[in-house]
Amino acid sequence: MRGTLATIMLGLLLTTGCSTTNQMATQDQSYNAPLSIYSAMDSTSLVYSDPMAASQANDNPYRWLGFVLHPVGHVVDYTVNRPLYAIAKHAPYIFGYTPEDSMIDSQRR
Repeated sequence: MRGTLATIMLGLLLTTGCSTTNQMATQDQSYNAPLSIYSAMDSTSLVYSDPMAASQANDNPYRWLGFVLHPVGHVVDYTVNRPLYAIAKHAPYIFGYTPEDSMIDSQRR
């Protein structure tokens, strides 16, 4: 009996808890139209709108950090990673070089 009453009370609480929003309507609410009705990720948006106008005024600083560190990543790839794959290819049992590693290494440009 006690569990059934608790279940009913919980069900009533969950179904009626959000029945009112208690938001006061204000007169200063205004609608700001978007710069474009097309998504900036849509390939056809270049035809129908100006994606630069839809972009943020200040770009994400991590993106700029990525631009700066991208050449560093290539240098590390060519000086450290690729020589290690070449060494491991000659002694696969010692280094644990698998067929999957060989496939990944063969797909590099």
